[in-house]
Formats: sequence, structure tokens, C-alpha cells
Amino acid sequence: MTADDLGTGPLCLVTGATGYIGGRLVPELLAAGLRVRCLARSPERLRDHPWAGRVEVVRGDVTDAESVAAAMRGVGVAYYLVHALGAGGGFEETDRRAARIFGRAAHGAGVHRLVYLGALTPYGVPEERLSPHLRSRAEVGRILLGSGVPTAVLRAAIVIGSGSASFEMLRYLTERLPVMVTPSWVHTRIQPVAVRDVLRTLVGAARMPPEVSRAFDIGGPDILTYRDMMARYAAVAGLPHRLILPVPMLSPGLSSHWVGLVTPVPASIARPLTESLRHEVVCREHDIARYVPDPPGHPIGFDEALRLALQQVREARVTTRWSSASLPGAPSDPLPTDPDWAGGSLYCDHRELDVDAPRDSLWRVIEGIGGDNGWYSFPLAWAVRGWLDRLAGGVGLRRGRRDASRLRVGDSLDFWRVEEIEPGRLLRLRAEMRLPGLAWLEMYAETDDSGRTRFRQRALFHPRGLLGHVYWWSVSPFHTVVFSGMARNIARAALADAAARTDERTPTG
Repeated sequence: MTADDLGTGPLCLVTGATGYIGGRLVPELLAAGLRVRCLARSPERLRDHPWAGRVEVVRGDVTDAESVAAAMRGVGVAYYLVHALGAGGGFEETDRRAARIFGRAAHGAGVHRLVYLGALTPYGVPEERLSPHLRSRAEVGRILLGSGVPTAVLRAAIVIGSGSASFEMLRYLTERLPVMVTPSWVHTRIQPVAVRDVLRTLVGAARMPPEVSRAFDIGGPDILTYRDMMARYAAVAGLPHRLILPVPMLSPGLSSHWVGLVTPVPASIARPLTESLRHEVVCREHDIARYVPDPPGHPIGFDEALRLALQQVREARVTTRWSSASLPGAPSDPLPTDPDWAGGSLYCDHRELDVDAPRDSLWRVIEGIGGDNGWYSFPLAWAVRGWLDRLAGGVGLRRGRRDASRLRVGDSLDFWRVEEIEPGRLLRLRAEMRLPGLAWLEMYAETDDSGRTRFRQRALFHPRGLLGHVYWWSVSPFHTVVFSGMARNIARAALADAAARTDERTPTG
């Protein structure tokens, strides 16, 4: 499929389409009559999105000048929606280099407009006093504005929407802690913005006049402290009043670990978020309305943004999540498929058994695994593994699922990520917990030669160095308990699913 087959409007290049904002922006652009090309390091991760068949997807990376230049051909508007949130040392240079490559490629390709979603920074605070991530976001905006291509830099503070890291941090802190000992940043004033208004503005920015090239503050109508936001979340969610006790000596580093233990957001992501809360981030202008007029009822107020987000969470209709984007440092190697794999040892724990239930019932259980449904075996062992991963700086088990019953390639699933899914047959998960190697978990729903349903399960591990081999052999004794129990319980759950559906179809009275 080529871009010319996808519509008649201007062609938009979207980077970060596997992330939270980018994944929501693509369908909004399509609805506005624009054509879309997505630049992705792993195009297969976009395969299962509802809009996948309506866009052009090209493989590339914003740090690779050749792939960016190729992706820019024929593009009218290019969206820069990537950043190194949660990355380790050196991310500022990576952000700087990527922005320069993107700007040069856009200028060389004759792109009419760049649109960048950055961060609202405090006025009057010298840039050297900003957190590294805020400082880098500001620098990226300057680089794109200096590219020679008309650029709209949209600066937002906290984005409120189902699945955003900021929303999930607020949600879990408020729901899980009726009494909170909090850092002093709970008194900092912030101007949050609803994700719907962010998307509306991003789409509208594509049609700005060519002479407009500047930064714009975007925010909602409410200016609140983080303490106010927690109190209002409790009210909107129907929770009892929360007691909040600020403790000045909690540094951003310590508070990020505290947030990491209480919420699904790991410390590597929580730290830049909490560091940014040290500064007051309030809009000083609303000039964006000259070019993207506010429709009735917009910008959306904080309470309404919360209600909309909670409605989607409760109805399990979360479109994208902050964890949709791969965490920096997470393993990205695909499962080796060569049976004589030459890359070294590949350990395997293999289980299979017959299931007295239809194959579609088995598949529903497989696809529904994780999150609130758990892992069908030794819950304490899974919980302990999640806690240990959090203590080591990993993602732990709290990421849960994007959707209660459906998965797609690229979804995060507790401390796994969906690497491959063949509906009705195969679910392959790649581990994103801290490990001395790479690990996968495969589950198959199959039919044998006699027509019986068969469940097959493989846990695979590619060790890294001697420590990796030691790790595998140290945990192998637990596999009999964990993985054999998982297989048996999945089979039982499939039988229960089949029985429940039979009861639903049986007429009563």
C-alpha cells in the first residue's frame, strides 16, 4: 500500500505512533481527512491497531538520518512526538541529535510544517535550573524552530487522559493511600490539560498559516496544586476524603522511588515527572486559540477530564497507555526462530496437555491472562517477582493491561510485552523485567489429529553471561510449581468458560 492509496488530504508524518499521544493522534488525523505515514522502529507493533490498514508505515528511527529522510518524502506536515523520558545518562545528546536530524530532513524534503508536543516550563526560571528532561524538551523545541521549517511547539503540563503516565500516577496515589505522606511539591501550582484538547490542538496545528512559527502554551481552564488534584480525583471517583501530609525532606529522587512503589509508573519514568513538579507550570498565554479556535465546551475542565478518563478505565476502553511505548533499556530482540540457533544457549521449559473445552474457550483464557485475571499459578510467587523487579528499578506487575479481554502486538502486560499474537492460536510475550538475559513466554491453543483441544506452553530464556546461566538453573526448580500449575489452571479456566457459555445459551423457564 502506498500513501497515494490512503486519501486525498495532505500527508502527515507521525513519529511516536506506538506511544500514548501518537497512537491517539493517528485516528484523529484520519478523521480530519489527512493522510498519515507512521515512522516506527518496529512497524509490526502497529499491525493490530484499528486504523493500521488506513496508514502507511515505514521502518526507521529518528536518530537515523537516512531513514528519516526517506520517511519525509512527499510529507506536508511532520509530527515530532518522541522523547527520552525514562532514559539513562546521555539522553540529552540523543534528543539533541534526533531533533537536528529531523529538522534537517524536513527542510531538505520541503515539508511545510513541523508540530512538536513539548513540555510547559516555568517562566522566569533559568534553564540550567530545570530538570534534565524539561531542559531537553525546551532545547528540542528551539532546534526545531531553528530548522528553517515553520514550526508549532505546543507546550503542555500534565496531560489528563486514561492511560497517561500523569493520570495513572495521580489515580493510584489517590486510590491506594487514604493517608499520604507526600513531598513538598504537592503545593506546586499546575495547569493540567485534557488529552482531548491536546489532540484537537495537534490536529489543528497542521493547518496553521505558513508565517506562524513559534511556541504556544496549551492548558485547561483550571490552575491547581497537586494536592488539589488528588482531592478532586477522590471526589470525582467517589472516594472518602484523603488526608495529605507534606514532608519537605522528600527529595525528587526519593519521591520518585516512593511513587514507583505505589503506582504502576516505574521510578525511571516517575523521576522526570516528579522533578518537573518542583516548578510552577502555568500558561501565560492562550494564543493558540487564534489559529485553533476553542469549540463550545473547550478547553475541558479538570473534573470533566477526570470523569472522561475514569469512564474509559472502568469500561476497559483505554485506547493507548504510557506503557505502549517501550521503556528505554527494555529488551527488543525478537525471539530467535532458527532451530539450530547460533546465538548461544536457549533454555526452554515446555508444557502441554489436553483440554476438555473448545479451542475458542481456551483462547479466551489465554488472551485474557494477566492484569486483574492474574497468571493462573502461585500468585504469591508472581507478586514477589514483581516486587523484586520494582526494587531493582524495573516495571513490576502493576502495569496491568490496556484492555480487559483483547491484546494487540506491542501492548504491555504486567512485566511482559506482547511480541506476537495469532488470534485463536498463539500469544508470545517478551519479558521486560530486570533479567540477566532475554526471556519469552509462549502459549498456544491447538487442535490435535483427533480433534481434541490442546494447550501448549513454552518459557524460553537466552542467558547473558555466566550470571544468566546461574539465574536459569537457580529458578528451574520453581518451574515445576509455577509453569505446570499455570498450564493446569488455564485448562480448568477454559473448561469453566465453556460451561458458562453453555449456561448462557441454555433457555430457562
